[in-house]
Amino acid sequence: MPAKILVVDDETAIRRLLRNTLARAGYAVVEAHDAREALRQAAIEHPSAVLLDLGLPDRDGLGLIPLLRANGDAVVLVVSARDAVDEKVTALDLGADDFVSKPFDTEELLARLRVALRHQGLSESTPKIVKRGDLTIDLDRRIVCRGDEELHLTRKEHDVLAVLARHIGRVVTHDRVLAAAWGGDEEPRVEYLRIVIRNLRQKLEAPGPIGSVISNELGVGYRLKADG
Repeated sequence: MPAKILVVDDETAIRRLLRNTLARAGYAVVEAHDAREALRQAAIEHPSAVLLDLGLPDRDGLGLIPLLRANGDAVVLVVSARDAVDEKVTALDLGADDFVSKPFDTEELLARLRVALRHQGLSESTPKIVKRGDLTIDLDRRIVCRGDEELHLTRKEHDVLAVLARHIGRVVTHDRVLAAAWGGDEEPRVEYLRIVIRNLRQKLEAPGPIGSVISNELGVGYRLKADG
């Protein structure tokens, strides 16, 4: 059975675009034009994922995120024109799996959806080994290899990379990375995190113009890019 996607948006044109895009990609699509209908459809249809607009006519979409997460295991991708940093951080902190700004590229949206659905399949048991291209990250043994070469990371670099690897393909906010990697042992600062990320990029990326393995979501957090 194809994965079922619930599209929640009050704009008919956007729903039509998303319906056609998702259908061509092989998904089953359910639609809702407001929050009340979204909750009703989520309870009846049990979608695998929800594409959620924030500007709904009957309530703020941010308030819908925890309700959707509480009533099922669907992943939630916010698709909204409200792209302020504080809106993105709030959505992620409330439980959204990702945030895609309007106007959006449909291929990028589908890629983000694929990553979120893959992560949903792994959610019941955290993966012990994460692979990304020629990188292999062994979370239990704290070993990172690029091909056959073992990379030498500092303790803090391992801590930060582990947080990103457990959420590969998804944005992890600065606060979440800092809390997980620094804990209560010392006062964490975003400046320290930036230094660790810079060093990680230098060690993880193979020579040549391949692009960054770790992307920066400006003002929000970081993402370890997934393949495809």
